[in-house]
Amino acid sequence: MGGSGSKGKGYWPFSGSGGGDESTKEGQEQTLARVRSFRNGTPFVFTRRSSMYFDEDGDLAHEFYEETVVTKNGRKKAKLKRIQKNLIPQGIIKLDHPCLHVDFPVIICEI
Repeated sequence: MGGSGSKGKGYWPFSGSGGGDESTKEGQEQTLARVRSFRNGTPFVFTRRSSMYFDEDGDLAHEFYEETVVTKNGRKKAKLKRIQKNLIPQGIIKLDHPCLHVDFPVIICEI
């Protein structure tokens, strides 16, 4: 459960300490560098990577298919073949409403 969280050892992007078993000075500096580079520790996500693609014609969709005619035993049958080549990812898109980061360390519940 919750397989989309970060896998780092004791790394919480919103806290000030590393919290891992690494007691060396070098490991602590690396953890602090990660925390500082995390956009001031905000729990909100403003952008995400899109799961949509552009095809050669400029159409935007999650998946593209083309219809092919297969002749088997003298019978013609139409099949859909998924296109996976010559697709360009849409890239980073801005979210309409900010979302909470999956590694936000506070449980939010309504009472």
